[in-house]
Amino acid sequence: MAAAVSVRSVTASRARRRHRLRVLAFMSPWLIGFALFFAYPLAATVYFSFYRYNLFQLTPIGLTNYRFLFHDPYAWQAIKNTMWLVIVMVPLRVLFGLGLAQLLTRIKRGGNLLRAVFYLPFLIPPVAATVAFVFVVNPGTGPINNLFAKVGIHLPDWFNDPTWTKPGLTLLALWGIGDVMIILLASLLDVPKSLYEAAAIDGANAWQQFRRITLPTISPVLMFSAVTGVIQTLQYFTQAMVAANASQGNADQAGTTTAPGYPDGASLTFPQTLYNEGFQQFNMGYACVLALVLFVVAMFFTLILLRQFHAFGDDD
Repeated sequence: MAAAVSVRSVTASRARRRHRLRVLAFMSPWLIGFALFFAYPLAATVYFSFYRYNLFQLTPIGLTNYRFLFHDPYAWQAIKNTMWLVIVMVPLRVLFGLGLAQLLTRIKRGGNLLRAVFYLPFLIPPVAATVAFVFVVNPGTGPINNLFAKVGIHLPDWFNDPTWTKPGLTLLALWGIGDVMIILLASLLDVPKSLYEAAAIDGANAWQQFRRITLPTISPVLMFSAVTGVIQTLQYFTQAMVAANASQGNADQAGTTTAPGYPDGASLTFPQTLYNEGFQQFNMGYACVLALVLFVVAMFFTLILLRQFHAFGDDD
């Protein structure tokens, strides 16, 4: 009897081992990718953040890079600009995309054409879209400002005035709202019509139906749009850099290198500061500190949004 129990125990142990090996085999592509493209780069970033590293010399300096961050005016200017974009641009993109999606669900004729029109700017490469947008709203040659000027409305110099640079970048982001709009449109079309019919029978008006049916049903998609929007805005680089160069007339000059943040630091974002420190000043150790700060802030915002949307879902 003891021998039989021992044999069964050994057999069960081997079966569990084989099962674990099969699970690991199926998970191995993800585990390898996670180790190569996340775990190792993160560990290397933490390691180099304690060194003065210019790609040739590696000198240990302890927490000097971290201390310098608190006294770096360019980094704090970039942080303020990036937080402004996160707080203003992301909610506006989600709300504007939701409004367009709601509008498209109501249109009976020409809906497919309008979908294509609203989605088309998102398909344009970011560099080309930014250069075109800066040209269109240019106060000297742009048709938009000239058109408004003919009726007595003088629009601001969007990308040459520090006060209006971030609102100009926000308008650019709203112009390319197609990605958010199409996702929210799909979620709205997936809401069961029977829920609206039952609510209408109970006497619910349009706002009550939207508040009690639409929002709770599409809340996971809203959360996805908000989280991805925050992450993308924290990494906002191309449009701000190209808009600054294009507004200075450098967009068509190959190899032109200008200080980021024109005008007067208004378009300076945190990724631009990271790029400037790492790949123009070759201060890789300090750039690693900036990268870690960006990672921590992105994780913080993501956790806050997940918690808020979870609480919203529980309330409804």
